[in-house]
Amino acid sequence: MTSRRFGWMVAAVFGWMFLLSAEPVRADVRLPQIFGKDMVLQRDVALPVWGWAEPGESVSVQLADLPAVKTTAKADGTWMVQLPPQPAGGPVTLKVCGNNPIELENVLIGEVWLCSGQSNMQWTVSGSLRAGEEAAAANYPKIRHITIPRVPQPSPVDDVEATWKVCTPETVPDFSACAYFFGRHLHQELNVPVGLINSSWGGTRIEPWTPPVGFTVDKELDEIHRQVLLKDPKSDLYKDRLNQYLTDAEAWLKTAREALRVETPLVPMPAYPQELLPFADHQHPTQPTILYNGMIHPLRPFAFRGAIWYQGESNHTEGMLYTKKMDALISGWRQVWGQGAFPFYFIQIAPFQYGDENPHILAEFWEAQAAALEIPNTGMAVISDVGDLQDIHPKNKQEAGRRLALLALANTYGQVGLVCSGPMFKSMKIEGDKIFILFDHVGSGLASRDQKPLTHFELIGKGTDFVEAEAVIVGDMVLVSSLQVKQPMAVRFAWHKLAVPNLMNKEGLPAVPFRAGEVPKVN
Repeated sequence: MTSRRFGWMVAAVFGWMFLLSAEPVRADVRLPQIFGKDMVLQRDVALPVWGWAEPGESVSVQLADLPAVKTTAKADGTWMVQLPPQPAGGPVTLKVCGNNPIELENVLIGEVWLCSGQSNMQWTVSGSLRAGEEAAAANYPKIRHITIPRVPQPSPVDDVEATWKVCTPETVPDFSACAYFFGRHLHQELNVPVGLINSSWGGTRIEPWTPPVGFTVDKELDEIHRQVLLKDPKSDLYKDRLNQYLTDAEAWLKTAREALRVETPLVPMPAYPQELLPFADHQHPTQPTILYNGMIHPLRPFAFRGAIWYQGESNHTEGMLYTKKMDALISGWRQVWGQGAFPFYFIQIAPFQYGDENPHILAEFWEAQAAALEIPNTGMAVISDVGDLQDIHPKNKQEAGRRLALLALANTYGQVGLVCSGPMFKSMKIEGDKIFILFDHVGSGLASRDQKPLTHFELIGKGTDFVEAEAVIVGDMVLVSSLQVKQPMAVRFAWHKLAVPNLMNKEGLPAVPFRAGEVPKVN
């Protein structure tokens, strides 16, 4: 036997011995990256924890020194447990054990909020008012922030690459400013840890953030829902349309073979339906669901208290249709999370010079945003007094975040006696040549921000157009009149894209734009 052949035989024997002694290849247990060290878990609610493992693998999950909760991975490798509700506190360690151990340290338990929208939510502390001072003072180790990567997806994905950050002077410049100032106010008032999930993208519309089920809330959104279903290989509509195409294609193939045999001309093959092609990915996606798929779906069902939303600039020409799209977004998120009608608070976008468009288009959009308050458990923060007419990104994110926090403190956390909204139109009464307007949310009283006469009130009557009117505070009412309007029929307030009115309550919260009454018909 040659030495080469002997060496080959020895290598083969040792190879077989290694294969026989080696353990089977194991799939490591893993968690989605919304779970990580330094994270915050929601207090006082059942806590879903989920992930992936080898099918049939035993998985145990333990938080702090509580008894471990055990489960077995399903045939598809997924698993989930529910940890019992926990009070605020920490730091603790979350341990997950399967074929391998995972330990997530420095975990806090407190209040978690999902923070989403377009550029004014994405806007960072580093670009905000007094950025240097804010960063230097940001010693809040119990505030944590995670930024979800801006990645659109044609279909839902289950995970993202993201990392929780502890709030320090070094990390806070990259935090969402609106989210941070919201969370900071909650942290200071409630004295509990706060977790902020920042899933936002500048320049985006509301439709990409909305899950498919959301578009079922109103018939005016049926066409959007149809478009989404035609992109979903699991939907009946997609399957029906594809089956029809295959039937047509098969009939063409039959005709083509016969044409080849008898040597006759042939019409082109039916084109594949473009409506079945996936939504395209690009820098600022506008297609429905594409950001929900990539930036919201991977987060569910992570437990949180509620959501804040700062978006609308990219939809601002749509008027009351936006109210229905807000309903689609909110209802859709609530359905896919399955934790009830969680709080949803949003910003009414600020006055801004939107080019040469009709100056009342933005006012109609404000009306649509205000109408969304009919959706249960919602609230709206008005920032007309802290905007920038020449910059679509107001730098005073401190006040935007604080006003969102006021809504949460009053409505979610039950702080009694807290004024969280500016004056809102309640009713009007015409008396002779005057209109009396009654407001809700007057707080400790109505006031003028600059102590000057009230601005941006207009009246219209028989034989007139809308004209500037005088307005005077009378208790919880405002008396509006004009020498040019003898028989007033309707009133409007702050009905212009550049309106920065001075009516507020004494707590400093600005009045909400509105219009009321019957505008006379023009013959």
